[in-house]
Amino acid sequence: MGRPIESSKPVCARERAGAVPFVHRLAASPAFAALFREGMDLVEQSAAYLDGPGRAESRGLGRAASLAYATESMRLTTRLMQVASWLLLQRAVNEGELTPSQALSERHRVKLSRQDLGCGPELFEQLPPKLRELSLRSLRVQERVIHLDQALSLARFPIVTPASCEVAFQQERLRAAFCN
Repeated sequence: MGRPIESSKPVCARERAGAVPFVHRLAASPAFAALFREGMDLVEQSAAYLDGPGRAESRGLGRAASLAYATESMRLTTRLMQVASWLLLQRAVNEGELTPSQALSERHRVKLSRQDLGCGPELFEQLPPKLRELSLRSLRVQERVIHLDQALSLARFPIVTPASCEVAFQQERLRAAFCN
């Protein structure tokens, strides 16, 4: 008997794996609702901290730490605004306020990009504990949002590849994950 002849006809990644994309359900699930609440709570907590106790704490910092505080607080604010915008856009889709295609056309305004901390580890340790905690939490929430966004993108635009080229299939998935 020999090997079955593989078709060179392109197949969808979902068909290839025989998998059902659950990402759309995930984006409308209680897990998304929890992520939404966590993200929005973090926005509120960060704003309250930066407008209140954070100002007082920043006054007691040395010159380098003060500059690091200003940088990290701006990065924190930017990161959280990106996350909040994406979460609100996804919630609008989930609640039927926007169609997925409308959200996709609005998506170009939301710039999700991975960020590291605004300073090195030594300087980061000199920042007030609450700012460090908020920054680290925001990075974790941002990473989860980016992961969900990439999964939704892959579900919307499945990768098409010949069935016989598994390496190209995996390379394209990696490219899509890191270039989105």
